[in-house]
Amino acid sequence: MGLLKGKKAKIVLEDGKAFTGISFGAAGTRLGELVFNTSMTGYQEILTDPSYKGQIVAMTYPLIGNYGINSEDIESRKLFLEGMLVKEYSKVVSNWRSKKSLGEYLEENKIMGIEGVDTRALTRHIRLKGAMKAVISTEDLDDKSLMKKVKASPGLIGRDLVKEVTCDEIWQWNDTGAFHVVVLDCGAKLNILRSLALNDCRVTVVPARAAARDILALNPDGVMLSNGPGDPAAVTYVVETVKELIGKVPLFGICLGQQMLGLALGAKTYKLKFGHHGANQPVKNLRTGKIDITVQ
Repeated sequence: MGLLKGKKAKIVLEDGKAFTGISFGAAGTRLGELVFNTSMTGYQEILTDPSYKGQIVAMTYPLIGNYGINSEDIESRKLFLEGMLVKEYSKVVSNWRSKKSLGEYLEENKIMGIEGVDTRALTRHIRLKGAMKAVISTEDLDDKSLMKKVKASPGLIGRDLVKEVTCDEIWQWNDTGAFHVVVLDCGAKLNILRSLALNDCRVTVVPARAAARDILALNPDGVMLSNGPGDPAAVTYVVETVKELIGKVPLFGICLGQQMLGLALGAKTYKLKFGHHGANQPVKNLRTGKIDITVQ
């Protein structure tokens, strides 16, 4: 800890558990749901993933930032998460694509980063108690004061965060392809669009509030319901749109989109004790016994 030279920072969870660290990003106070991510790399993709809107992400891998930030590995137009917590922030950057350090990137985008956090203890606490609201601050270091802010903050249940991350108008990702896929943007990652294009699809992106008739007017071969943040049950307008599309065009959902497809078909969603976030999540096929390592 002797090498850390940033401002002292505090993390307080809604159950009263508190952690300390040192700031390496923007200063300030931010509130959000605290979750953990088990990826060893890919922090730039995590930072730019709209699905993390309203969340503070704790990285379980002990060293983050060693390959810096480049201009290619981005998933959206901006950073949406509330903050990032790490055990050790690497001040040494070594990668031929790197344009700046992680700390510079966070400060430039006004996102808080805190290092020196006991992320093993923090992750274990969330795993046992469940994801919960939290506050991070470099301005207010008083536990009682921070606790009041946490208690007064909204959680993710019942919140429509899609409206804060969706695009404003229809736009085209690429102009050629054997199949035309319309992506309903609930916070779509750019890699989804890249993957569709690589599979010979012409991709059109539409806002989350696009009406079913307007989507069908584009004559798609299929509609992709994208990933996104927040509670799927709160995004009622998308669920209603999906209901109108069912039976008229092939549908495919990923992440939040898959959950809203389920809601449109009459299923119910519920919040997991703690979400699955990482590039190394094992999933077992109960029919074959095969285990795949997945990104979630």
